Amino acid sequence: MRQIVLDTETTGLNARLGDRIIEIGCVEIANRRLTGNRFHRYLNPGREIEAGALAVHGISNEFLQDKPRFAEIAGEFLEYVAGAELVIHNAAFDVEFLDAELGLLGLPPLATHVAGIVDTLKTARELHPGKKNSLDALCERYAVDNSGRTLHGALLDAELLAEVYLAMTRGQESLGIELEVARPAVAAIAVGGERPRLRVLAASAEELAAHEAVLAGIRSEAKGRLVWAPSAGGEA
Repeated sequence: MRQIVLDTETTGLNARLGDRIIEIGCVEIANRRLTGNRFHRYLNPGREIEAGALAVHGISNEFLQDKPRFAEIAGEFLEYVAGAELVIHNAAFDVEFLDAELGLLGLPPLATHVAGIVDTLKTARELHPGKKNSLDALCERYAVDNSGRTLHGALLDAELLAEVYLAMTRGQESLGIELEVARPAVAAIAVGGERPRLRVLAASAEELAAHEAVLAGIRSEAKGRLVWAPSAGGEA
């Protein structure tokens, strides 16, 4: 399945209070390989960026003044993600913002355009309960180089998340574990059918004589204390 690893940056933390998307970054995975097919846009939100958000991503109001509005790139974005499975870290946050942007245009929510959404934060918490599962923590855990991540950036974070996701799910592509273990072939016997005749191999005269000699030696050593043999003078 075609997968799109997605991240956004925003003017603040609350889409319900009017915060908007200012950057979308996406990278494509096909057959568990990055294809190089990317989608990256900076957006003019039409409102001021909060100081706390600016400290996180470093994207200023001035930088975004000549950038397109979401409405101008919405069709291109939806065409890029159409039918793909989205991979997002803390998916609820990004999906809420994207749904808000789509809603302002009278368009259906994101989930109706894609095949599904994987939340890597949820996956990481299931794999590493009780541990830090931020993107930086996962990069360290899975040996993904994030030394260039001094600030958050949608495209950079999507690229790092793609590497983390591939490392975190390595081996799942071969999880088709065989439940049936190969066993030596045996002749099947139909219920109610006739069993095949058993082949009986009889001991030779020499083998019987050797066996009797061994029993005689055991009797002699035991001096009549054998529970499986008749009393002295009888036959075994």
